[in-house]
Amino acid sequence: MVPFAGWSMPIQYKDSIMESTVNCRQNGSIFDVSHMCGFSLKGKDCIPFLEKLVIADVAALAPGTGTLTVFTNEKGGAIDDSVITKVQNDHMYIVVNAGCRDKDLAHIEEHMKAFKAKGGDVSWHIHDERSLLALQGPLSASALQHLTKDDLSKLYFGEFRITDINGAHCFITRTGYTGEDGFEISVPSENAVDLAKAILEKSEGKIRLTGLGARDSLRLEAGLCLYGNDMEQHITPVEAGLSWAIGKRRKAEGGFLGAEVILKQLAEGPKIRLVGFTSTGPPPRSHSEIQDEKGTNIGEITSGGFSPCLKKNIAMGYVKSGSHKAGTKAKILVRGKAYDGVVTKKPFVPTKYYKPS
Repeated sequence: MVPFAGWSMPIQYKDSIMESTVNCRQNGSIFDVSHMCGFSLKGKDCIPFLEKLVIADVAALAPGTGTLTVFTNEKGGAIDDSVITKVQNDHMYIVVNAGCRDKDLAHIEEHMKAFKAKGGDVSWHIHDERSLLALQGPLSASALQHLTKDDLSKLYFGEFRITDINGAHCFITRTGYTGEDGFEISVPSENAVDLAKAILEKSEGKIRLTGLGARDSLRLEAGLCLYGNDMEQHITPVEAGLSWAIGKRRKAEGGFLGAEVILKQLAEGPKIRLVGFTSTGPPPRSHSEIQDEKGTNIGEITSGGFSPCLKKNIAMGYVKSGSHKAGTKAKILVRGKAYDGVVTKKPFVPTKYYKPS
């Protein structure tokens, strides 16, 4: 167990990080991610309110669907990344990172006060009475189907439903942070342990409890950003490779914090870009220097490690535009020594999201 964002969190259970990473992709994993902050925005103006703060086209989301988005600041930098879901046109369900909870909630509250002062109809509820379980991997759906009457084969990637699971009133989203098929299940805290036990039982021991160590390996293999490493207050969504998350209407109209900066970057191209790397030698870590073949600094690694599934080093980092194309050779400095690296397309491991065929 380790301290993490004010919580005590498991790095690993009885199996190694290597074993549990591979088991998630072969069978499945349950992560207790109850430290993350879920909240609801309600009111007839909750969509225009949220659109002032995020880059997504929230209005265009169909009820029961969600998307990855970014909360931006006045300079276009990322305050946090988040999964937002439209429950109904007057109800949004949002999950933000535990480490960003205090600043996110303060930021939202400040803007909400101003919005309401002008007559806007929006209120919120922070779901501190609920826990969050992430069920990930190929056996997720079959194990969970035993515990609900809802037909999960009709729930696709990014879709949301409120339903009873194992007798508890749950919010369920077909999403995750591993690149595998899976679900994030918001469950009343008094039912969380029973639900986790029931899923483990229904999988006959193949789905295992999994800690932060494997969670980090899995998201890195899937090429997914970790806020605080690959995204920061001074990094824009365009630089982070999340331009796809900026709604088409938002690209045309703006209307969110930092839109001028972001729309300019979309038009002209950003000066730096987040790319994937594979490398030789010891695994690169956060802040490892990246050089071109001549030894000139072109950027730095933000996340790196040994991939348990690919059995090789993988990493992500920011490089100057022009050095970002797949196949570009580079040198990565680890403990003062230069090792060969090459820019590699993300995700490193193909994603297996459950989508309509």
